[in-house]
Amino acid sequence: MVIEVAAYRGGVTTVLVVDDDFMVAKLHGRYVSAMDGFTVVGVAHNGTDALRAAERLRPDLVLLDIYLPDMDGIDVLRALRTAEERDASRPSTDALFITAAKDAGVIRAALRAGALHYLIKPFNRSALQEQLRHVAALRTRLDELGEARQEDVDQIFGTRPPGSRELPKGLAAPTADLVERTLRDHPGGLSASECAEAGSLSRVSARRYLEWFAGTGRAEVTLRYGGTGRPERRYRWKG
Repeated sequence: MVIEVAAYRGGVTTVLVVDDDFMVAKLHGRYVSAMDGFTVVGVAHNGTDALRAAERLRPDLVLLDIYLPDMDGIDVLRALRTAEERDASRPSTDALFITAAKDAGVIRAALRAGALHYLIKPFNRSALQEQLRHVAALRTRLDELGEARQEDVDQIFGTRPPGSRELPKGLAAPTADLVERTLRDHPGGLSASECAEAGSLSRVSARRYLEWFAGTGRAEVTLRYGGTGRPERRYRWKG
């Protein structure tokens, strides 16, 4: 059985949730729905229903379990890719595996099938939401790229985080991607508070990433002076 929740796009990332556990699927759906820019368009509890839902709803992203009652999630993703190859007009659906499967062979198979990422259960809400932000930023980046530079390709494939080959300890590549995307979307510049609000981050976290970008030369800092108190630091993307 497929539960259709909504059916619209309009700049929103549409998500199909697939998990054989009804309560887990419901929980993951709540995590997705709590985020701005995302909507759950359907929920399926086996592979057959997942493929039917994907054919009908054409979601941007599927949250996919490995262990399903009729087929495993990797076979579901392979079937999705086959359907896309047969129909050039069909929009591509990205996949994020959410599963308890820890075997390295299974993870390798998921990568070969075309998964964007792989989250091992149990995980907390913030881990899933961080990956969802990364997916949205990646889709936007690919949509906007004309001819890519090697640094763009390295960043997209995760072989090099933005601005440096290695992020400092305590910083995460998906969040760095999100902050970069936020800066690119605001060419006039942002304060740490404005960046935090735009990216659904804490102000402290946003400022850490902004200062790191400034320190690596990817962003420039200007000071805005008000009537009283310390000047406001504003950040603008340089690339």
